[in-house]
Amino acid sequence: MKKLLTFLLLAGITFQTNAQQQLKPAASVSAAGFSPERLKRLDSFFNEAIKNGYAPNAVTFIARNGQIVHHKAYGFSNIEKRIPAKTTDIFRIASQTKLITTIAMMMLYEQGKFFLDDPIAKYLPEFKDIQVLVSYDKTTGKIETRAPKTPPTIRHLLSHSAGIGYGTELDSQLFGGSMTYLSSLDAITTEEIVKKVAKRPLSHDPGAQFTYGYNTDVAGRIVEVLSGKSLNDFFQDRIFTPLGMQDTWFYLPPSKADRLVELYAKPTMESPITLHASESNRKFPIAGKQTLYLGGAGLVSTAADYAKVCQLILNGGEFNHVRLLSRKTVALMGRNQIGESEVWDRHDKFGLGLQIITENSRYGDQASVGSLTWGGAYCSEYTIDPEEKLIMLVFTNVSPYAYYGEFVRKFRILAYQALE
Repeated sequence: MKKLLTFLLLAGITFQTNAQQQLKPAASVSAAGFSPERLKRLDSFFNEAIKNGYAPNAVTFIARNGQIVHHKAYGFSNIEKRIPAKTTDIFRIASQTKLITTIAMMMLYEQGKFFLDDPIAKYLPEFKDIQVLVSYDKTTGKIETRAPKTPPTIRHLLSHSAGIGYGTELDSQLFGGSMTYLSSLDAITTEEIVKKVAKRPLSHDPGAQFTYGYNTDVAGRIVEVLSGKSLNDFFQDRIFTPLGMQDTWFYLPPSKADRLVELYAKPTMESPITLHASESNRKFPIAGKQTLYLGGAGLVSTAADYAKVCQLILNGGEFNHVRLLSRKTVALMGRNQIGESEVWDRHDKFGLGLQIITENSRYGDQASVGSLTWGGAYCSEYTIDPEEKLIMLVFTNVSPYAYYGEFVRKFRILAYQALE
């Protein structure tokens, strides 16, 4: 444990000092440190998954030292129309949005706009009287709350330890139904969502444990308040344009709409792949009122575009000859922020916007200790391995997805086993 804690405290020192400014195809797979023969196992895995009805499609992206060694598409972006998948396909990335919102927050942090331990209420007054849930009687509807031992802070938001979860039993009583957390075709805003979050009691005292939820959506609203811009405009002006990310959006321009993959569902391994039942989740990037900029779930992107964000982190805050964050800030993002708590049953830690693979990980498989990862509800995931100077991403769009864990972890296992 002492060894692990020491490593986590020093996390960031292995980030690249000679930043790769562009991601380019490797001169040869072997020169980049991969076995060409072993990489073919990825082809076998995805082709079999699609043949057996486990996945509709997949797009991969693996790069080491900025050299792309595997960027392929498998299956069909639209099964019904038999449209072959392409590496340029655009996917809903859901919670992979959270890292980009965290980057935006840390850019403002570096401008001296806030301290990590500032209470949320300093910037969003609606959180001033936030309470902690003590009990809830579903029969009578009686809710008992108390004041938190400490107010929720920005650090709590970015590490998912504020006590702000996703759908709770109270939502129907408080708001007449469940709250939006992935998408909407209606004319609602992040500000409206966040004000509802502020009316719900916290599930526990801030800092007590890891609880995944609306935290980063609240952080996205803070970005808007501190910058005076919508989250969409901040992302486009301060992150996407400088990094050369032309395919990452909240809502797609009409010229890119036909590149959006279809969204499917596979709730059990025995279930066939079918169209997703939610029109909102299927169509939000290209339809509806398009007013909701969810910092925790709202973006769409390509594997190659999002790889630029991963390379930025691997580079210690710089990419495309642009420095968005200092290397010390990126190192801070990769340090444990949740104490003795762990990310679900994974035996991993969480930093600021990033899951940290530990030596006791039950999720990271061969990933080096200190590697950083996260994914999205529609099934997409990235891993950033500073020790191997490696980034890897795999995208598909299925939700609910019984094959999710096997899909993303077997991809990572097969990528690592190909390293020479």
